[in-house]
Amino acid sequence: MTRRLTVVVLILGAIILQWACSQNSGPTAEEQKNLSSVKRIYAEFINEGNEAVFDELVDANVIENEELPPGLEPNREGVKQLFRMFRSAFPDLHFQVDEMIAADDKIVTRVTITGTHQGTFMNMPPTGNKISYKGIDIFRLANGKVVEHWGIGDNAKMMEQLGVVPEGSSEE
Repeated sequence: MTRRLTVVVLILGAIILQWACSQNSGPTAEEQKNLSSVKRIYAEFINEGNEAVFDELVDANVIENEELPPGLEPNREGVKQLFRMFRSAFPDLHFQVDEMIAADDKIVTRVTITGTHQGTFMNMPPTGNKISYKGIDIFRLANGKVVEHWGIGDNAKMMEQLGVVPEGSSEE
């Protein structure tokens, strides 16, 4: 009888422990791996220009849902070209991650994008103007690699700061 009671108590304890762990609001191991991958993409690829990290952490067949400038394909190479163009025009380009949320196979980030316009950007000669605008990215990952991405930035605000559109245009 005592042995049966011990087994029942152990089983109940395991059930309660499993339930308690499922109530934990912290990221799972998979979510933690995904958070780490996305943090590296921002730090090492976007902010430092290390394309090897991008190739390591972004699937060759990634689906890019963000609208890219004309002439850039919505694939891994198109995204690399986009950031080469940005870094050429804004050598101090920096994406500050303001918030990062993990949910299953997705990572959502809220970022502040800054830089100084020091090179030609989309046929605009350098203005020396500083930019600072907000963006949101959603990454879907599998096995620690980005397989799909959605993104949106306040491009109207950036164009306003570059002097391309009148001040206040981004608020309409």
